[in-house]
Amino acid sequence: MKVKIETIDAKLLQSMFVAGAKLLDEKKNFVNELNVFPVPDGDTGTNMSLTMLAAAKEVEKVDPISIVDVGNAAASGSLRGARGNSGVILSQLIRGFAKALTNEPIDTLTLANAFQAGVDTAYKAVMKPKEGTILTVAREVATKAMQLSMEITDMEEFARKVLEHGYDVLNQTPDMLPVLKEAGVVDAGGQGLLCILEGAAMVITGDIQINIKKPVATPNGGAFKALKNFNTEDITFGYCTEFIVSRDPKAKYNETAVREYLETIGDSLVAVSDETFIKIHVHTDNPGLALQKGLEFGALTSIKIENMREQHSSILGDEGQVEDKGPRKALAFVSIVAGEGLAEIMKSLGVDEVIEGGQTMNPSTEDISEAIMRAHAEEVIILPNNKNIILAAEQAASIETACNVHVIPSKTIPQGITAMVSYDESSEISSVVEAMNEAISTVETAQITIAVRDTTIEGQEIKEGEYLGILEGNIVVHNGDLQATFTELLAKMNEEAEIITIYYGEEITEAQAQDYVAIAENSFQDADVEVHSGGQPVYYFMISAE
Repeated sequence: MKVKIETIDAKLLQSMFVAGAKLLDEKKNFVNELNVFPVPDGDTGTNMSLTMLAAAKEVEKVDPISIVDVGNAAASGSLRGARGNSGVILSQLIRGFAKALTNEPIDTLTLANAFQAGVDTAYKAVMKPKEGTILTVAREVATKAMQLSMEITDMEEFARKVLEHGYDVLNQTPDMLPVLKEAGVVDAGGQGLLCILEGAAMVITGDIQINIKKPVATPNGGAFKALKNFNTEDITFGYCTEFIVSRDPKAKYNETAVREYLETIGDSLVAVSDETFIKIHVHTDNPGLALQKGLEFGALTSIKIENMREQHSSILGDEGQVEDKGPRKALAFVSIVAGEGLAEIMKSLGVDEVIEGGQTMNPSTEDISEAIMRAHAEEVIILPNNKNIILAAEQAASIETACNVHVIPSKTIPQGITAMVSYDESSEISSVVEAMNEAISTVETAQITIAVRDTTIEGQEIKEGEYLGILEGNIVVHNGDLQATFTELLAKMNEEAEIITIYYGEEITEAQAQDYVAIAENSFQDADVEVHSGGQPVYYFMISAE
């Protein structure tokens, strides 16, 4: 006879977090397929999975174990690992949930109250929440949980009924958000959340057993002293380059060939893979070459590039503490961009720390926090340059205590570039922030990418392989010919623009770019047309009109 479970102890809660992360990781590609708006290149499942895996990793380390410690570990891990809007929202759901876990053990009422606390915290993090999203599913799950907790003490029955209601709400999301209905999908974020809850519920229902891993090593204090005495001249390759590739099933991956290539550009390499991810680590003087190789097999995530020579001399002291790096700068800039050319442009304009990332490559809150610390300034301005990164930037700003951080809500790289051009070093910080916010409002941005699946968006039937012309975040052109898409897109831009700037991506050669410059000059005969090699992935062209 099966034992009735009426409470959750710390050990069971630990298993539930890990099981939720495991199931979402298994289903993230399915969740990605649901994410078709605004461009059919979804990464919601990947972002949520990496966020949840970061939480589970911290949860696994808790020992001795208590409910409060498990909750705190999940909150901390998800906060640092949050990626993209969906990941940030998920981290906030976990954060609120964890704060409410004060009773040991947890009964159905405590669990319901924790769900509601998570929803309250997540709603506060989103400026303009929309119905039909992950927030709707989370809210309705919390409401149902509260109702059921008044009637049910059996955790298994409670979990099953909460999940049933959650999926009922998820199936209604297309009626709440027209773009979902048009594309024939339910909300991706809501599905991702239910994957997590389903995995956690399986631990209670007995459908899955999780063996919690214990840490196999502890930090070695003596290593800090060894590092301190190391001569940086002995470092052959200067940049520790690490990233994850979300594998494209259509791409042919040969691990031996990749290893051989990485050995030609660096050392200390690691290249391991499973059916979903490729993990690459290499010390090299040319990080861009490693990233370019990774892009052959899918989308890049969790990118981290560190200058080991600078790290060695500035990060660790004899006791592993942060050393005095000298006086802080008055003001520093952190910018997120994808593409070597765009990174160089940002640096030439005065950006101190460039984080590699963008569409399908959202940096985590921790990535941004580390860049803020490296900037070593009294005031730091962050330029996210992608709407899916703004929340992560704001979250990084909110947890930073060593300096004042300001987030300029730039949604595109051209906006970020224009913001930097507007910088007047003689102005006070408040005036700088005001000027940058005003500058980004004057930029009209167009982008051209390619559809990776058939879909319907705003009444437009889009076929896989068509080029998509995106103006201010909306698909306004789709065409099988790249030049035709470029020409049609220009025709929809501000005809009174005085400056047209074209940034061409990694798939376009300099010679090809000149043909598109001619098209732009013909379309905007009274404007100055500039062209730069951006080297960006995903987008063949980014075009700004000012």
